[in-house]
Amino acid sequence: MGWLVLLGTAMAVVGIGLLGYCIYSAFAAKRAELEDAVMRERLQKIVAINMGALLLSVLGLMCVVLGVVLG
Repeated sequence: MGWLVLLGTAMAVVGIGLLGYCIYSAFAAKRAELEDAVMRERLQKIVAINMGALLLSVLGLMCVVLGVVLG
């Protein structure tokens, strides 16, 4: 089950990287001092990416735990 642990680790790392991207994008949008409607639209896109990143990280950690338990 070593492959499951490696797959889960890769998924978790990509998810954490996407979370970092979301944080950077949100701060960049805040610094840009955009209008309210444009800011809201940009943050909605960032929130969607954020939820996907969280899901990917959770699934990766589940794969790691499952690989350790079964291995």
